Formats: sequence, structure tokens, C-alpha cells
Amino acid sequence: MKTDRPVNLNLLAFSFPLAAIVSITHRITGVVLFVGLAFALYALDLALASPEGFAAAQHLVAQPLGKFILLGLIAALEFHILAGLKHILMDFHLGDSVAAAQRGSVIVIVLTVISTGVIGAMLW
Repeated sequence: MKTDRPVNLNLLAFSFPLAAIVSITHRITGVVLFVGLAFALYALDLALASPEGFAAAQHLVAQPLGKFILLGLIAALEFHILAGLKHILMDFHLGDSVAAAQRGSVIVIVLTVISTGVIGAMLW
């Protein structure tokens, strides 16, 4: 029995709509935030332990790698919050058409890039 259904699905060969990419990225940023919480809690514990620990935490965050990790966590948090708000609005049937989902996805990406750029400029 021959069918026209695909036998092997190569997910890299599909072209997903922007709304699907934003939705998948929303889930990924949730995982990134969960893992990045270890860095944030370590820095917080270090900063609250003693005045020397606070100085060490300041030094840790002042390094380029520390700034990069911090900015990445901030960007992931911004994206996750904005995409989550988009999903909540869609739960109330606001922006759940294909065109509105596309516009909402563009808005989420643009706002994330702008706010991350502003915060990144303040960090460096």
C-alpha cells in the first residue's frame, strides 16, 4: 500500500512560520533561564555572604564572560516574558489569527532586541 505521507521527517528541511519559531524559542528560553539560575544564585550567594564576597561578585560580573552571561540571561528573560504575554493574549483570542500572530512575533523580537541593546549599552 503506497501513501503520499513522508517516511523520513527532516525537521531542518521545513520552513516554520515566525510564530512557530517564537513559540519554540519561548520554550528554549525557559530552559536557559532555569539553567542560568545557577549562575545568578551563585553570584547572589557570593554577594550576600560578606563584604569580600560582594567585591568578588562585582569582579565576577565585571569580567567580559560574566557580562555576557548576565546579558544573555537578561535577554532570555525579556524574550520569555514578552512571548509569554503574547501567548496569554492569544489565550483570550486576541491576536490568534495568522496575520496577527506574525505581527505579534515581530513585535516580541523587536522589543527584545531594543531592550537588550539598551541594557547591554548600560552594562558596558
